[in-house]
Amino acid sequence: MCHPVVKIAVAAGIAASASASALAQDAREVLAPKGKLRVGAYLGSPLSMVRDSKTGEIHGLSIDLGKELAKRLDVPFEQVSYQRIADVLAGMKAGDVDFTVSNATPARAIDVNFSQTLISLELGYLVPADSPITTISDVDKPGIRVGVTQGSTSQGTIPKILPKATVVPAQNLKAAMEMFERRELDLFATNKPTLFEMSDQMPGARILDGRWGVEHIAVATPKGREAATEYIRRFVDEAQTSGLLSQAVQRAGLRGVVKAP
Repeated sequence: MCHPVVKIAVAAGIAASASASALAQDAREVLAPKGKLRVGAYLGSPLSMVRDSKTGEIHGLSIDLGKELAKRLDVPFEQVSYQRIADVLAGMKAGDVDFTVSNATPARAIDVNFSQTLISLELGYLVPADSPITTISDVDKPGIRVGVTQGSTSQGTIPKILPKATVVPAQNLKAAMEMFERRELDLFATNKPTLFEMSDQMPGARILDGRWGVEHIAVATPKGREAATEYIRRFVDEAQTSGLLSQAVQRAGLRGVVKAP
């Protein structure tokens, strides 16, 4: 005969499982209305998508967390590729993207919904191997050309921080590195994880000590899907506490984290 306490525990477990299943079903209808989770990503940033030089495997917070969310929702994962984060968010606003990871700014929050902070990152500057610039204090001078990604948060922020410098938009990260080769840039400004990825491909390039700000990264979903806000909040909490986020950070080789979860 089963002990009453055991019966209660089993019943509670079944109820909790049923509740979680119902929650996932409700969230699935909201977060993946096309029957699949379309994850927006762009190549070059460990926040989004990077390719392992040894194995060729693709990782990144958007990719790895998107795959995990698709698994929990029991829907297929579909990668939707763009050139830069501004394009990903535009795709989300147009209804072509269901999920991504992005810097959660007030300006971007006008067009997409953000979860609580997933992870925080330092913002910095990258200079090429032969650069005479050695400190952040050397940056704000007339004639200094600061590269930023077109449509990025940095493009709007750097002119306020460096009023004497000239801001030069690059179409994407690959284009920025090509601009360095043509000596069209003196430095590049963005989050440090991306700068580290760029420096790995630019022999002798340096990331200056210090930082000019902090990015608060969060999960982004389209407007109109607020019914799944609680599900996304729980997903982020579990990613931070279960080790899922730490594993994704490690696989992507993400460096420059302000505060590890």
